[in-house]
Amino acid sequence: MKPAPFEYAMATDVAGAAALLGEANGTAKIIAGGQSLGPMLNFRLVQPALLVDISRCAQLRGFEASHDGMMYGAAITHAEIEDGVVPDVTRGWLRDAASRIAYRAVRNRGTIGGSLAHADPAADWVTVLLGLDAQVIVHRDGVLVASALSEFVGGPFQTTLGADDLVVGVHVPSPSPQARWGYTKISVKKGEFAQAICVAFEDTERERSRLVLGGLGRAPLVLDVGLDTVASLEAADAVVASHLNMDSPVARRPFAVAVKRSALQALDSSRQST
Repeated sequence: MKPAPFEYAMATDVAGAAALLGEANGTAKIIAGGQSLGPMLNFRLVQPALLVDISRCAQLRGFEASHDGMMYGAAITHAEIEDGVVPDVTRGWLRDAASRIAYRAVRNRGTIGGSLAHADPAADWVTVLLGLDAQVIVHRDGVLVASALSEFVGGPFQTTLGADDLVVGVHVPSPSPQARWGYTKISVKKGEFAQAICVAFEDTERERSRLVLGGLGRAPLVLDVGLDTVASLEAADAVVASHLNMDSPVARRPFAVAVKRSALQALDSSRQST
């Protein structure tokens, strides 16, 4: 299939993009890399009257350091993070996650802001950035509003974005040197959507601790357990069973394996850094 007819406009700055969205009165869609929106247009799952292209908006292509982290522009591509074109405030964890997204052709075009706005439950960034306690920066009614990712994503393909809202960036806190990290993505084949994703993160100096499970067909789930308590497959399976209410061991296994592997990676990285 091919998309339904639509108008196209290129925005050169955030104010211009917001104005175009407002003029469209809820009938416009933002496009940057188009790796998620493109297929939806082709299958006519969405039929906007206007596409607003933000891929050349300089304000959304940059990054800015702050006292407690880094703000990445929404139009930065996965490949730019993977290749180190932009600095990685997490000592390589963002680069690692970016390198596992789909295929290189997708990473060349797909953007971090587009991934968050799409909120696919099998996507990498939603789970990874929730694990890192990131905030989404949204342009709304002429001002910038920061929202915790846990509040921004309401469910599968559901966010708090209004028709005139625009994701302009994501703020990632700086981990301390003692921070621990593990990331596991389980797919049938490399590059495919994940069957299970898990991020393990603990930073005692910053008083942050997260074990986040993704690939659930819904918003990622934060597990309220310590990393040491899920370092075996049996323990991880018991935690998954209690949180997901899954009776089938076969259905639980990808999630239990992801939890165990991520916890062990984090614990191993902790030992190596001390």
